[in-house]
Amino acid sequence: MSRVGLKKIIVPEGVTVTVSADSVVVKGKHGELAEATPVGITVKMEGNTITVERKNDSRKMKMLHGTVRALIANMITGVSEGFTVELELSGVGYRVSLEGNNLSLAIGYKHLVKYPIPAYVKVEVPSQTSIKMWGIDKQKLGLYASMVRALKPPEVYKGKGIRYVGEYVRKKEVKTAAA
Repeated sequence: MSRVGLKKIIVPEGVTVTVSADSVVVKGKHGELAEATPVGITVKMEGNTITVERKNDSRKMKMLHGTVRALIANMITGVSEGFTVELELSGVGYRVSLEGNNLSLAIGYKHLVKYPIPAYVKVEVPSQTSIKMWGIDKQKLGLYASMVRALKPPEVYKGKGIRYVGEYVRKKEVKTAAA
């Protein structure tokens, strides 16, 4: 039984949810998001609460039940508050700056890496070694942050690279010469 799928979603003030047979549209102060609902999953709106129900107890329906509920809850949070992801650069000479609609990263290559910023993400550079991203779609924001991190993931010997703020990188011990 999906415990996540059974939880009710409470819609906050200022957010409108439109439920149709095959999709859910959420509008709020930051924008609008839509998600298709799979066959066998029904979404019901009663007052300011949303419940997600499944057709049967098959393994696939149980998995979809919790997933659809989580996606709708994330859409509501996104249009009302938004999501943030913070990255930090660690390494000698590593720095980041904004150049128009691109992130310009000096991350240990002989050239600057220019990475485009999509329209659905707002990026701030508070310092030369930190990046702050904001967006209403949690999936797209997380994907973009992981693609920026993948440009230079933290390496295991010195810890240099791009990492999430608060991410722990386990460092390996370097081999020592036999004495």
